[in-house]
Amino acid sequence: MKTAALIVAAGKGERAGGELPKQFQRIAGKALVAHAVEAFRQHPRIDFIYVVIGEGQQSLFSAALAADQVDGIVIGSAERQASVRSGLEALRTLGGVDRVLIHDAARPFVPADTIDRLLGALDSHSGAVPTLPVVDTLARGDVSLGETVDRHQLVRVQTPQAFHLDAIIAAHEGWTSGPATDDAQMLRAADQSVALVEGDLMLEKITHAADFAQAEVRIGTALISRTGMGFDVHRLESGQELWLGGVKIAHDKGLAGHSDADVALHAIVDALLGAAGEGDIGTHFPPSDPQWKGAASHRFVEHARELISARRGIIDHVDLTLICEAPKIGPHRQAMQVAIAAMLQVSPHQVSIKATTTERLGFAGRGEGIAAQAIATVRL
Repeated sequence: MKTAALIVAAGKGERAGGELPKQFQRIAGKALVAHAVEAFRQHPRIDFIYVVIGEGQQSLFSAALAADQVDGIVIGSAERQASVRSGLEALRTLGGVDRVLIHDAARPFVPADTIDRLLGALDSHSGAVPTLPVVDTLARGDVSLGETVDRHQLVRVQTPQAFHLDAIIAAHEGWTSGPATDDAQMLRAADQSVALVEGDLMLEKITHAADFAQAEVRIGTALISRTGMGFDVHRLESGQELWLGGVKIAHDKGLAGHSDADVALHAIVDALLGAAGEGDIGTHFPPSDPQWKGAASHRFVEHARELISARRGIIDHVDLTLICEAPKIGPHRQAMQVAIAAMLQVSPHQVSIKATTTERLGFAGRGEGIAAQAIATVRL
C-alpha cells in the first residue's frame, strides 16, 4: 500500500503578521513548510509528498526548499477545503496511492510516532486523527461568564489526519454543509469511522506572531549547539577548471583533485561532519572509489546536510575563509554565498565568506595552491 503526505500551505496566514505568509516564515532557520516536508521525507512509510500552495506563491516555495524535496506541487484556492480537494485530485491522477495524510503546514513539527499511530489505525478505520485532551475549564461567554461545558468527552483535534484515499475523496464529493474546518468531519458525515490516536504537543498550530517564539522554544529545548571545523588544501594546476564555493571562476589554473577539487566546499563538508560527529569527507567519499572521480562537490555538501536533517538537526551558520593570492575572491563572494546557502537550504545571511593571503609566504603565497578553513554551527 502506497502512502502520500498532502501538505496544505496555500493560506495567507495574516493573523501571524510578518511580510510573508506564515508557512514561508522561518523557525530555527527553515520555513514552516520545509520543516513539515522534512518530517514526512524522513519517515520510511511515506512514499509521496505533495504540497498545495496558493496562486502566486511559487517563488516563495522555491526559496523555502528545493523542488526535488517533494513529488508534486498543486495550486490551491482561497478556501482550505477547495485546496485539499485539488491536492486529493492530484493524488488520484498520480495513481497507486492508497492512503493519504492531510497536514497543515502551520504545524511544522511532525513526530514520527504520531505518523505510525495514524497509519496503524487505518488498518481498521476509514480515517484517523491525532487528539489531545482538553485540560482547561470550558465555559460559554460573551461579555460575562456563562455556564461551564463538560470537557470530559471533548478533545483537541490536530493534523496530520490519515485516510484511505478513496474514502476521503468520496467524503469531499458528497459534502454539502458549507466550509469544513477539517477533513475528518466530512468523513464522519459520510458515516465512516474515524479513529482517535494520541496527539503530540509538538503538533501545536502556529497562528499568531507569539506562536513563532513558542515554537522556537519547543524545538530548541531538545537541541544542543555544536561546532565543527574543516580544513582543506588543493594544488593549482594548468589545464584544470577552477571551482570555488560551487562557482566556476575564470582563471589560468584550476584546482587538482579526485573530484572537482572545490576546496571551499570540502572544508565546509568536513566542518558539518565534524559538528555532527560523522567523521570526515574521506570516510564518506573515499578518493580510492572511482565513482567520485570528477564528481561535483555540491553532492558532498548535500550529503552532509541530509545527515544532519535525518537527525532533525539545524544548520545555524557556516563561516568560510579562503587563503590564496589569486584569484581575487571579492568579485565572486556573493555568488558563492548564494550557491552555498542553496546547497545547505539556509538563508544567504547564514553563510559568511572571507578571504585572506599569507603575505606571499608558503605554498599559497607562491600561488601553488588554495587552502580553505570552515567553521559550522549546528544544533542537534
